[in-house]
Amino acid sequence: MAKKAVCVLKGTGEVTGTVYFEQETETSPVKLSGEITGLAAGKHGFHVHAFGDNPNGCLTAGPHFNPHSKTHGGPTDTDRHVGDLGNVTAGESGVAKIDIVDKMLTLSGKHPIIGRTMVIHEKEDDLGKGGNEESLKTGNAGGRLACGVIGITE
Repeated sequence: MAKKAVCVLKGTGEVTGTVYFEQETETSPVKLSGEITGLAAGKHGFHVHAFGDNPNGCLTAGPHFNPHSKTHGGPTDTDRHVGDLGNVTAGESGVAKIDIVDKMLTLSGKHPIIGRTMVIHEKEDDLGKGGNEESLKTGNAGGRLACGVIGITE
């Protein structure tokens, strides 16, 4: 039976969104869909962070979810954090449509993303190719515009 989850993104500004997650079996890829509004046109880093703790906004969500102690990378890289989903692209209207299939995320099993935080960042994620130490941690994606805890849904 498929597992489903949802995340409602909210920030201090006008950035909001909803992300839906679906996984057919424990070993199948996770499908993400939804949209984020209020963004500047262009690419924005999109990650699962370690903690589902945001009473003080997105800052307490911790680092990218990285249970295997890898360096930061792109969504198709072998060496990457589990939470590294690359970028979403907002059009001139400020809307980013989400349509991602990821083989490393899971909604159950040993390292589920349920209860963790999704974050949309202000800048483009350089996918670990920025040539500096911060790139290997965060992809130089900048500040956290909006976030939300991933929760189970029907």
